[in-house]
Amino acid sequence: LAQISQRKANKKKGSKSRRKLAKRESREHQRIARARKDHAYSTAHKLLKTGKKVFFHEKLNLKGLSRKNKPVQDDNGKYLPNGQSAKSGLNKSWSDAAFGQFFSIFNYIAEKAGVAVIEINPAYTSQLLPYRDEFVFTDCSIREYWDEIEQVSVDRDISAAINIKRVGLDEFPTIKRRKGKIVIVDSTTHLTSKAVLSVFRGLEKPAL
Repeated sequence: LAQISQRKANKKKGSKSRRKLAKRESREHQRIARARKDHAYSTAHKLLKTGKKVFFHEKLNLKGLSRKNKPVQDDNGKYLPNGQSAKSGLNKSWSDAAFGQFFSIFNYIAEKAGVAVIEINPAYTSQLLPYRDEFVFTDCSIREYWDEIEQVSVDRDISAAINIKRVGLDEFPTIKRRKGKIVIVDSTTHLTSKAVLSVFRGLEKPAL
């Protein structure tokens, strides 16, 4: 698609070759749209075939996720790196994945099957270890954490997914801000820590 669009842009407006490429571009957009929709339906049906009666998912701010980063300037007015180049790649990934369309389709199919799909407020779920009340993913660049205490590797995305489920089951700790600091005021994490740790240990690759 990118190659077709680029070739079209290089052709003279109103030319026969440009019109021909425009038609190809339109067909390619339609093909991609069908592929995304088919993938969404296929994934939704696979999830429902697991037999689960309740699904929790993070409430996504899709508009905010695709918004450009604000420019950053130093004291002299010079523009500083603001992470937009990395964000652009992420924005494209969000667009390609078509999460909004997927959740619409999933909700529709799940409702017909009598299955509940519940949106969860993701506050702190990506930062906190799901088996110990400790904030380790304090920076977005940290994708994996090695726990010296438990001798286990923790993937940030899997950790966040478990925490989303914990919120849905009312097992996530109560977290508040006091004088600018994040404080855990109530927690039952210790009751499920062994079960959660077994998940991460089960994901580890055996030594060769």
